[in-house]
Parts: sequence; C-alpha cells; structure tokens
Amino acid sequence: MASSHATPGLAAMQGETIVSSSIKQHLITSLVVAIWSVAGSTANADVVCDWNAAAADIVVASKAPAAISYRTRAIVQSAVYEAVNAITTRYPPDGVALDAAPGASVDAAVAAANRAILAKLAPSQQAAIDSAVRSALSAVPDGPAKKEGIAVGERAADAILSLRTDDGADLPESYRPRTNPGVYVPTTIPAAPQWPLRKPWIMTSADQFRPGPPPDLKSELWARDYNEIKALGAKNNSRRTAEQTEIARFWEATLPTIYSPVVRSVANAPEREVTQNARLLAVTAQAMDDALIAVLDAKYHYNLWRPITAIRNGDIDGNDATERDASWAPLIDTPMHPEYPCAHCIHAATVGAILQAEIGAGPVPKLSTSSPTAAGAVRSWTRIDDFVREVANARIYDGVHYRNSTEVGIAMGQKIGALAAAKYLRR
Repeated sequence: MASSHATPGLAAMQGETIVSSSIKQHLITSLVVAIWSVAGSTANADVVCDWNAAAADIVVASKAPAAISYRTRAIVQSAVYEAVNAITTRYPPDGVALDAAPGASVDAAVAAANRAILAKLAPSQQAAIDSAVRSALSAVPDGPAKKEGIAVGERAADAILSLRTDDGADLPESYRPRTNPGVYVPTTIPAAPQWPLRKPWIMTSADQFRPGPPPDLKSELWARDYNEIKALGAKNNSRRTAEQTEIARFWEATLPTIYSPVVRSVANAPEREVTQNARLLAVTAQAMDDALIAVLDAKYHYNLWRPITAIRNGDIDGNDATERDASWAPLIDTPMHPEYPCAHCIHAATVGAILQAEIGAGPVPKLSTSSPTAAGAVRSWTRIDDFVREVANARIYDGVHYRNSTEVGIAMGQKIGALAAAKYLRR
C-alpha cells in the first residue's frame, strides 16, 4: 500500500481545534465505549471503521498539530490495511512485504496495529490506548488465531513505521521571516514551512501537481476575488446569509477528523468487506497526507498574501477596482500559512475523487460528518460534488481564501485523488 519515494520535511501545522481537558476526557471515554462495542464482533468491515473512529479520538485528544495528525492517520490506516490484507489476501501485495497469515484474527490484528502505531505517535494517550485495546482483545477468544492476529498487526505496524522513519517529519523548521534590518514583523512562525520537503506516499515529489501562479494583482480576476471575499468573508458588516455563516463555522475545523466520517459513509455501506474498507481508508489517508504536502509546497512557493493583508493594503496593489478597508477582518482567525491555494479544498477534492472512483457508477450513499467548531452539528450530502463545493464556499465565507484559490485547490485535489485511485483502487 505504501510506496517508497523519497524527500524530507518538518512537523507542525498549528492545530486550529483546541481540546479542553474536560472534552479530552470525554473523547477518551467515548473511545473506550466505541471499542467495547467492536470487541464482540467477528471479522467484518465494522472493526476497521470503528477503529478508524476510535483512533481519530485518540489523535484529537493528543492535541497534535493538523499536519502531524494527517501523517499519523496515514501511518495508522496503512498499517491496518497491510495487516488485514495479510490475513484475507484479498489483494496482491503492493506495499510492504508481509507473510500471508490465513486464519489469524482480523479483530486482533487491527487492534494490535492501532496500539503499536498510536503508542509511538500519540504517547500522551497511552492509558486510553491500553484501555481501548484491552476492551477489543478481551472479546477475541484466546488461541492461535488471536496470537497470530496480534503478531500480524505488530509486524505491519513495524513495517510502516520503518518505511516512514526518514520521511522528513522530524526535520527542524527554519523559516526565515522576510524583513529589513531593524524592522519589526509579527513573530509567530508560520505553520509547517518545511512540510514540502517530506517524502510523499503516492506522488513522486511535493511539486508534482504545483499549479501555475495566482492572478496578477492588476487583473480583473484579482479584483473579482478581492471584492467577493471582502463582502462575504468579513467578520462585521458581511453580506453572508445565516446559512452561509453556519457553513463557514462548520468548516472552520481542519483536522482530518472532519473528513474521516465522510469516507466512512461509503465504507459503512451494506455488503462491503473488511479488506476493502481497510484499503479505502488507507488510500484516502495517504492521499490526504500527500495533498497537504502538495498544497504547502505551492503555498510557500508563491507566498500569496491572505485577504486580511490584501484588503488592509488595497491601495498598494496597483488595481483601481480594489478599495482599501483599514479595519477589515475575516470571520475566523486566519490560518498561519500563505493563502494560495486552498488546503481545505484540496483535501475535500482528494476525498471526493477517491470516493467517486470507489463507488464507480453506483449510487452515492448519504455522506455525513460533524464539526467541533459548530457545536457538533451534522451536515450531509447526496452528491460528492456538493460536498466538495460546500467546503470551497465555506473558506470564502470564512474570509480566508479567494475564489480562484479554491478552484485551484479543487483541481489539485482531483488530480491527487485520481492518482491514488489509479494506483490502488483497481476494481
């Protein structure tokens, strides 16, 4: 499942979702309850999906930055897939080399793979991890199948961790602020400036899908986007409708947990099989991690100013159609990295392209997810394109992305999703 391209990189997209200690405890408790319900099951698709949700709770509770979270999720799901496929042998090996283990317990393997990865990458949550795994394994009958399942899960975890050991996530950041000698600039370091140096999973390089440059500041396209976001994305005196504001708040969340339920909407459809779901979740997680590498490569290459900077400097962009607003502010806090292209958009489009490839010409199940930045509200879609377009519009309503940047992000995500699907989702 994992490829072996090379490149290096850092760690730290600022996590936009902050989890209080009380919420953290609630998440850990919910995790154990969820795994308990998994423990009594036989090997079926549910064990992979339920552990996907449980691992998400652990990663959120660890307060990992967003960039780290996407990497962790990719490593976890890749190990789960390799372990399950070694047992079921449904698909030809196309990643790490694991000996086939027919007859081993899938439930035990999935629990062991999650334990090994999460203990390594989310060590602050060791108590929650141990509790969840105990609950899961207690329902698997003792015997050779359980023992071998645990061994397979641990071997898969070791193989994937070894594969990603030198992927560049541990390189120190060395961002150099742009300034003149003696001149003050804001002192917060942007998020993950070295992430484009990381080794991708599926792409050949971080810049494989780097787009062309953003619009010229003197162009009509720039004026169009500037004035749209100035009107719709403002914190005060905005032209947003109540529904648009709800959408904006919903997609303020950026951790991978906002997307995982959308993928599980397909994985939980009737008559799906455990290896099929393990593969879908792994491919999506790898592609989303690659999408973040790709979008940060483009962001730091072009270094385009955010709307709050542009609109407060509308008198110096050389465009008579962009009027300055000295006190303009976006609805939400601006993410700490350059604007172009839209990262949320690339992720949504990557997920959408993979799900479309997985479903094929069949009906689209109702896609749903909930948001911690919208008080747990749930939103649903019956068309993949509606989901992708809503995410793009939300970032305009949020006041953090221009229309063209959302379109470019979608185009990048569609290419990455198509690449992942062509490589791994062979029907």
